[in-house]
Amino acid sequence: MAVMLSRSSRQLCNVSLCTFALHKWRCYSAQGQIPSQVLDSFRAVVGNDNVSTGTSVRAQHGRDESVHSCRPPDAVLWPKCVEEVSELARICHRHNIPIIPFGTGTGLEGGVVAMNGGVCFDLLKMDKILNLHEEDFDVTVEPGVTRTALNRYLRDSGLWFPVDPGADASLCGMAATSASGTNAVRYGTMRENVLNLEVVLSDGSVIHTAGKGRRARKTSAGYNLTNLFVGSEGTLGIITKTTLRLYGIPETIVSAVCSFPSVQAAVDSTVQILQCGIPIARIEFLDDVMIDACNRYSKLTYPVTPTLFLEFHGSECSLEEQVTATEEITKSNGGSEFSWARDQEMRNQLWKARHNAWYAALALRPGCQGYATDVCVPISKLPQIVMETKKDLEKHTLTGPIAGHVGDGNFHCLMVFNSADLEEVQRVHEFTKRLARRALALDGTCTGEHGVGLGKKQLLQEEVGHTGLKVMEKIKTVLDPQNLMNPGKIV
Repeated sequence: MAVMLSRSSRQLCNVSLCTFALHKWRCYSAQGQIPSQVLDSFRAVVGNDNVSTGTSVRAQHGRDESVHSCRPPDAVLWPKCVEEVSELARICHRHNIPIIPFGTGTGLEGGVVAMNGGVCFDLLKMDKILNLHEEDFDVTVEPGVTRTALNRYLRDSGLWFPVDPGADASLCGMAATSASGTNAVRYGTMRENVLNLEVVLSDGSVIHTAGKGRRARKTSAGYNLTNLFVGSEGTLGIITKTTLRLYGIPETIVSAVCSFPSVQAAVDSTVQILQCGIPIARIEFLDDVMIDACNRYSKLTYPVTPTLFLEFHGSECSLEEQVTATEEITKSNGGSEFSWARDQEMRNQLWKARHNAWYAALALRPGCQGYATDVCVPISKLPQIVMETKKDLEKHTLTGPIAGHVGDGNFHCLMVFNSADLEEVQRVHEFTKRLARRALALDGTCTGEHGVGLGKKQLLQEEVGHTGLKVMEKIKTVLDPQNLMNPGKIV
């Protein structure tokens, strides 16, 4: 989801209303104490300064950007290399201590909450960019490297990494959650852009999912272990390196805004643009409530009607063809003339407004809390689900502006609610369940990019079925028989 969240912007999750009401921002006490001899073993590996049992440090590492209650680990460790990660994992394995990997803490589904206590491995000190192969368009990075840090490093090479979830997340963390964002319609998600992973398993053994040093663009060699770990949310192992596809920086980039008379017209245009094979780089939908909120928050002046934000990448000639074809489609659906953002400053202003949609939504009801849904459906089903969702919001008098990466069928209702009003909390809770099941009924998924974490485990079973979930559980048991890796998540 392409929004940047602050730690004060906690979100409602799909947990019981009782849990939400009683525990919403409270930090639980630690599950237990790590024996002193084990802490000494940790210190022998990483040094005294890289082991902490302080209350505030543990609390910081016991929550992410979700509303899930803080459950801190019993200790936090800062390894500096894969060898240290491996040795620390061996110690935890011998003493049956749970392990929770931690990157930048920008997850949205409680993925770093220490359900059974244990040890948090904070990986941000592993921040090297390794093995850039400009001629092969790939690079290997450690887990402390963030998306923006990599693109700064690549700036003079003419290359970039386009997957953009909005927050400045760590790239290995993005692989762990199979993140995506506004550029996914053109460049794919993390699942399509990871070539290889180095992973430390629960017993400390190290594997390379495509073979050590391998970075071929395609392979038919055995099971696809790389994609097994992409999206595993730290439940199968600790990702300590990822090899990524890179892309050439486009020769020309232009952005545009187009307003529509109805939600149906805007979403129909999206589907038709994609069906015509136009290689659009970004196509973001904002309903009338959302564009009004963005106008107020970001001081814009766009018409308060359903709106598409679009971006085109390519040569001057190819862009002219893309824009002409797109304008024909939008006009046939009653769209307005394009409002252009051609220079970088104007484009940055436009996409900053889109990335700030979360804050804009919260500003509609100051003092209230928020939760972002995350469904994704086949693009042909997009008009139906968006229209049905709008009617559902209106019927139950809920504040839920819609914004989404509609080019790949993924959209978010940014639910804003009064957490002290349990009746409203109940309505939001029931709405999010209805929306997820509506997506499943249309052959979609309950989570397009946020992951399962704690809040969507029941929906995962409904999505993949009993047998599918059992297979996942068996894989988990084989790779992590003691259930030490981020226990309580996904399965």
